[in-house]
Amino acid sequence: MGPKPPLRRFHQASWDEPLLFELGSPGERGVLVPEPEVPLDDTLPDGLRRAAPPALPELSQLHVLRHYLRLSQENLGVDLNIDVGQGTCTMKYSPKVNDQFVRDPRVADLHPLQDERTVQGVLEIVHRLEGLLKEISGMDRFSLQPGAGSAAIYANVSMIRAYFAARGEPERDEVITTIFSHPSNAACAKTAGFKVITLYPDADGYPDIEALKAAVGPRTAALLITNPEDTGIFNPRIEEFVRIVHEAGGLCAYDQANANGILGITRARDAGFDLCHFNLHKTFSTPHACGGPAAGACGVTAELAPFLPTPTVEFDGERYHLDDDRPQSVGKIRPFHGVVPNLVRAYAWIMSLGADGLREAAEVAVLNNNYLMKKVLEIPGVSAPYAAGRRRIEQVRYSWEGLAEETGVHTQDIGLRAADFGTHYWTSHHPFLVPEPMTLEPTESYSKADLDEYAAILAEVAREAREEPETVRTAPHRSTVHRAREDVLDDPATWSVTWRAYRRKVLGG
Repeated sequence: MGPKPPLRRFHQASWDEPLLFELGSPGERGVLVPEPEVPLDDTLPDGLRRAAPPALPELSQLHVLRHYLRLSQENLGVDLNIDVGQGTCTMKYSPKVNDQFVRDPRVADLHPLQDERTVQGVLEIVHRLEGLLKEISGMDRFSLQPGAGSAAIYANVSMIRAYFAARGEPERDEVITTIFSHPSNAACAKTAGFKVITLYPDADGYPDIEALKAAVGPRTAALLITNPEDTGIFNPRIEEFVRIVHEAGGLCAYDQANANGILGITRARDAGFDLCHFNLHKTFSTPHACGGPAAGACGVTAELAPFLPTPTVEFDGERYHLDDDRPQSVGKIRPFHGVVPNLVRAYAWIMSLGADGLREAAEVAVLNNNYLMKKVLEIPGVSAPYAAGRRRIEQVRYSWEGLAEETGVHTQDIGLRAADFGTHYWTSHHPFLVPEPMTLEPTESYSKADLDEYAAILAEVAREAREEPETVRTAPHRSTVHRAREDVLDDPATWSVTWRAYRRKVLGG
């Protein structure tokens, strides 16, 4: 046994920073904008003229700089801390050289309405990235237009709907998913007008295959399934699941947001899937950017390719071009060509690793996850429900139920206390089928020392829960994170989506 990892003497900077709207002073300027050569009042129609100037913040450059630097000091993120507690998000290092690529004027200064003859380089990257994803997944075509994983799921659901409409089978209006697949699968299917049937796990944590057999029928449109699921458990009978749905006449869509532990090891098409999607901001190392801009990629077999979102990027041997002449297409999922900066980052990441590197990244991610699981399960009060004694793939959904019953300290309390040690902790998304959940996903980016430190933080918080529970229940104490009043989230009258709405509803101004 090596020495116990030290717990850092962390204290987050806390500036109590106001909004820009509150900081400005009338007449203060950061940039002197030249007067227009032609007075605008003489050129604008009356209907386009403002009655008053826009109410924008007025600050000097120095005050703007101070504001954003202070905000940055109040944040946590992959460049500052060990964020393996962002479970199911696949947080990993995004090489800074890739940021240089997307900041290059040849990428950053492009306009989406440019003539395609002037953006051949970016179209080539998009086309080449599609080719790489085809090889990684086994699919025949890809669309890189979706702006996130959920958008890619919706694109796949839309193609499923269009496919059956084209076949004259509108009665196929049911989609089957599993409770530990990403909730976006059920949500997107419901949004697209499908009835959703949810399968629950058997005693070992695998989706119940007998429940699947009972669910399929002439109304089955598709199976939407994440594998490995958000428990980190890989379904070893996945090919049988696909066969059962295919025999009922349905399609199968593979949610590969959790693909980080299976890159180069197994492919969606090899298991018989008709559609799949990747989250490029997870598996392929493009930044999450606080929830956006993300990037999704949806792949299909040749039979479903006519329904892909439009336009697709094609190559005629000499020139890359956008193909909008796709009469069976489901249309646009988002404007233009997708989130191009993240497509460039994903392409660079894949090219830098190559096939062997992608597989090594997956293997290290699985190794890291199982090492961390061993360390975490040594902490009294935590367990890993389902698949007892078996290894997991790239993440684990743990349970603090034992500790909560013993101390009254809940997983949300532990997460807020973890912020006092300068690290992330996200309990898990719904549904809370695993009681007092905690989902950890270390990826390949973290060292053994990082994982030891993270496990030591959890062990220390568990000790505090037993010996000084109020310290945990009243956390955080050294962080800018605050305890939100969850009751207000249920009252639309309190919602304020803009500063002016907040000032009116909360401040009374």
